[in-house]
This record gives sequence, C-alpha cells and structure tokens, in this order.
Amino acid sequence: MTNTDIFGTLILAFLALTFLHSSYEKITEWKETVAGLNEHFKATFIRNQVPAALALLLLTEIMAGTLCLVGIFQLIANGNTTIGHYGAVMSCITLLLMLFGQRLAKDYDGARTIAIYYIPAILAVYWL
Repeated sequence: MTNTDIFGTLILAFLALTFLHSSYEKITEWKETVAGLNEHFKATFIRNQVPAALALLLLTEIMAGTLCLVGIFQLIANGNTTIGHYGAVMSCITLLLMLFGQRLAKDYDGARTIAIYYIPAILAVYWL
C-alpha cells in the first residue's frame, strides 16, 4: 500500500465516519432534529420545507458515507479509487448543501465549521 493509498484510506474513513454517524443521529433523533431546524430556519424561505430539506440532506449523507466506506474496501482490495472518488465528490456536494443552509440561516459560525470539513473532502477529490 502506497502513501497515497494510506492517505486515501484515512481521509475516506474520516468522511465515512462523519456522514454515517451524522445520518444515524438524524434518523434516531428525527423529531428533535426537525424541531431544532424549524427554529433555525424560521426566518428563511425554507421554513415550511424543513422536513423535506432534512430528508434530502439525510439521503446525501448516507450516499456520501456509504460510497466512502465502500471506497476504502476497494482501495485496500485492488488500489482502485473510483468509488472513493465518487464518495469524496458526494461528500463535497453534501457539505455544500449544509453550507447553503447555514448561510441562508445567517449562521456564520456554523458555516465556518462546514468550511473546515470541506477542506479534507476537496483534498480527497483531488487525491482520489
């Protein structure tokens, strides 16, 4: 396994853990999450679509996390980065959706946090 493969495996593990854990929490705490986000987005144009927006975000998180996880196994098994690359791209798309939501709600500290997660995701796109 090359250094690039090790880097790819570690960054995919970070992304998989991030998104699969986040999606698990959204599923197990759906009502609480919707209630909190209803408050967060009460002054925005999506205030009446919070459950639908959350469902879309949940779907993208599951896709990103699963692709990253499968990408780890593919990378270890045969050195191929295709699925991991798709997982990294899906991670970036998911983070951009989150960033859009935070900016829409004028939660600039939250947006800054999303930007921190975006750095390893975009690096994964580049390296994979």
